[in-house]
Amino acid sequence: MTVSEKRTLAQWLNWIEQCHPNEIELGLERLSQVYRNMSLDLSASRKIIIGGTNGKGSTVALLDQVLRDAGLSVGCFTSPHFLRYNERIKLAGQPVQDELLVQAFEAIDLARGDIRLTYFEYNTLAALYIFAQQRPDVLLLEVGLGGRLDAVNIIDADLAIVTTVAIDHIDWLGDDREQIGYEKAGIFRAGMPALCGDPEPPQKLLDYADEIGTQLYCRGRDFDLAEFENGSWSWQGITGTGQPVTHAELPDINLPKANAAVVLQVLQLLKLELAEQPLAASLVAAGLTGRMQRIRHLNHDYILDVAHNPEAAGYLVKRLQQQPVSGRNILILGMLADKDIEQVVSILAPVVDLWRLVTLDVPRGQSAGQLALLLKQQAIAVDSQTTCGTVQAALNGLQSQLQPDDRVVIAGSFFTVSDALTALDMAD
Repeated sequence: MTVSEKRTLAQWLNWIEQCHPNEIELGLERLSQVYRNMSLDLSASRKIIIGGTNGKGSTVALLDQVLRDAGLSVGCFTSPHFLRYNERIKLAGQPVQDELLVQAFEAIDLARGDIRLTYFEYNTLAALYIFAQQRPDVLLLEVGLGGRLDAVNIIDADLAIVTTVAIDHIDWLGDDREQIGYEKAGIFRAGMPALCGDPEPPQKLLDYADEIGTQLYCRGRDFDLAEFENGSWSWQGITGTGQPVTHAELPDINLPKANAAVVLQVLQLLKLELAEQPLAASLVAAGLTGRMQRIRHLNHDYILDVAHNPEAAGYLVKRLQQQPVSGRNILILGMLADKDIEQVVSILAPVVDLWRLVTLDVPRGQSAGQLALLLKQQAIAVDSQTTCGTVQAALNGLQSQLQPDDRVVIAGSFFTVSDALTALDMAD
């Protein structure tokens, strides 16, 4: 394709999906060359890179809300999307328009020559091109996979965040926390501050920060939070000069408080001293598609939460227990085959009264039948109604069985939540 051929966004995306044989190809050499060819100037923006196993999206959402409420212009790059590709790149809290994306893809195609790029590498360059044109005050750039070799790491972060370190994406990152922590620490930069929200950071992550001269702020050492039974919480941290600072009696929020604790420490390093009341209001207002997302549909409550690995499943269970219902918790579960399905099922089982298992008809998607076998292995009752072809079929089958106080939880994958949003008529 040449830039002289005017294509729609849908045509560009279809072409981009076909132009590299692999979905993932870690490494920065090819991408860096195209980035240099594009001569993008991001110097007008403060660049924050967010990596970690879980909590990246929530951290971006919380930071975005707080910074915009404080009067700053913000650009966000996240992945994946649920319903529209445009969700991946946001300005002022809104997905960018098709026209900006088409312009970005044209510029990338002109600059790449015969270099082949993956889908995510196109995503990353498109975001950087748009941000270079729009020049927001702050850029929030979410790592796609790992850190050291991820496409986002072509950018030198002014501040880097690793939210948590857990075992996931074993084929790409390794099967132990030390190796994964080292990969995620690759977004740190010498002389620049970084934060780790994991209360037990891997030693290799700490060692790497020391080795390159990163000033690392760790949860449990430099900042932390305390949660109370009524849902409120407090935070303590330090300023950029090492002085203690606290926020007491913060209200309950929908997104994980552990990620909010990271955000409050980030604000100190950005030297943004916000009054407690508007800061608390911003934290409460922050929301994220597919993370404890509540929907009222046909007089019943639904909760959508990706919960695609053990740590995320544990958080979902905690929130469900904190918000009990008098009826049943009914779980619609669809997962990818390369996830730790056995452990996720084991974690979720204590809060599930009725299971509905669905097949994800996507690459790496697990079948409902295989999910049912895993349930049987854990002595969880399975009957003829437990397995369903799709999320839509599961929802349709439940309609006549739902009791007034039942709650339907839909989880297991971004694809599961995306299908649920469509089925529940939440698409734009």
